[in-house]
Amino acid sequence: MNKGFDSLIFDMDGTLWDNVNSYVTAWNNGLGKTGHSERVTRADLLGQMGKEIGQMMNAIVPESTEQKRTELMYAVFDAYDELVASGNLQPTIFPDVLTGLEKLKEKYKLFLLSNCEEGGLVKFMKYTGTEEIFTDYQEYGQNFLPKSENIKLLIERNNLKSTIYIGDTLSDGLETRKAAIPFGFVSYGFGNTDDYDVKFDSFGELVEYFNKLNTDNADTTDLY
Repeated sequence: MNKGFDSLIFDMDGTLWDNVNSYVTAWNNGLGKTGHSERVTRADLLGQMGKEIGQMMNAIVPESTEQKRTELMYAVFDAYDELVASGNLQPTIFPDVLTGLEKLKEKYKLFLLSNCEEGGLVKFMKYTGTEEIFTDYQEYGQNFLPKSENIKLLIERNNLKSTIYIGDTLSDGLETRKAAIPFGFVSYGFGNTDDYDVKFDSFGELVEYFNKLNTDNADTTDLY
C-alpha cells in the first residue's frame, strides 16, 4: 500500500461512535408502530451494523412484505428523528475522536460515508459539532447505492487523487476493495476482518499513524 494520501474517508458507526443503543430504541419504536411483533436487542443490531437497510430488514423481519418493510423503514427513521429532537440520543463517542479529527484536518481533507439514512451523517456532525471538520459526505439514503459506488462518487465529486476508507466491518472492507482504494480497519469497532491494508486498535493510534505520513512528497500514483 502506498502511504501518501490527500484525504481520509471515515465510516461513522463503529468507527467514530457507538450509537447502537439509540438505534435499538428507534427500531423497536418503529416495529411497534408498524404492527410487527419482532423486537431487537443491542446484540441483534451489532450483528447488522454497516449493512444496507434492506439487508437489515431481511435479518430482522424476514417474513414481512415489501410494503410493510417500507413502512417500517420510514417508521424507524421517524423514531430516530424524534430521539434527536428530544435530546435523547445515547451515543458514546470513541476516545480521541474529536481531538483527533481536529488534528487530522490540519493535514488532510476529511470525509464521511455511511450506509445510514439520508440526514444521518448530518445529525452526527451536528451532535458532535464537527460540521466544519468534514469537507463532504455521502449517505446510502441519498441514492440507495452500495458503499463502493458512493466511495467512487465522493472521489469523483471532490477530485481525490489518493484516499483511503476507514471502517470497522468485513462489509466495509469488501466494498472498499470494489472501489479500488486501500482499507483502514479499526479493530475497536463492531466487526472483524483480516483483509485490510492497515489496522488501528484505537483512534489515537490512527491519528498518530496518519500524522506521521509525508503526504506532500509521497508518490501516490499506484493507489488506483
